[in-house]
Amino acid sequence: MQVENKPRIETSSQTVPSWSAEDLTQGGATARIKLGEAEYVLRITRASKLILTK
Repeated sequence: MQVENKPRIETSSQTVPSWSAEDLTQGGATARIKLGEAEYVLRITRASKLILTK
């Protein structure tokens, strides 16, 4: 999955990257996120909560 670079949100004196969960899931309910060799699943629930599982 290719993620576009989005504008960053300024918080105090640091710049923190920010992405919309809807953009990550491409309008669906789940997205896979890789960190090194590990793969995680980000899920948006019906109650609009986020769950990240390995």
